[in-house]
Amino acid sequence: MLLLKLLGSPKLFVLGSLLVAGALLTLVTAPAALAQDKVIKKAPVGQSDPSSGKAMYTSYCAPCHGASGKGDGPAASEFKVPPANLTQLTKNNHGEFPSSHLWAILQFGAPAPAHGSSDMPVWGNLFRSLDPNDPVKVNQRIQNLVDYVKTLQAN
Repeated sequence: MLLLKLLGSPKLFVLGSLLVAGALLTLVTAPAALAQDKVIKKAPVGQSDPSSGKAMYTSYCAPCHGASGKGDGPAASEFKVPPANLTQLTKNNHGEFPSSHLWAILQFGAPAPAHGSSDMPVWGNLFRSLDPNDPVKVNQRIQNLVDYVKTLQAN
């Protein structure tokens, strides 16, 4: 009743009550909305110079793995499982860079448990879409990416 007297009319009292209820509902439901799964927007693969591993890495890999390969690219926070730290491949492979393994992952993809998720594209398929009649160029792209990632290894 005191609130009714302060507001001066039953209509204002109802309006005030609705505003308070709406604010409480927002406070209760906002955390749930923020906790929803993040969505990663996928874009078509663009043409790049197949002879430059660095240029391809910058275009295709750095958004997730980061410019330095540490798994800290601008899109990295959107994944449930962070992208691999590519600078540690040699260290994590008993001091030997896993060229063949990386080549196979880029060409054919990796099972989700080995890579952490199925979010990483199968680059072999995407590179074939860029050069559908030139398997040599597809292999050149993959090999030049592997060679560039090798330069990112921590000492």
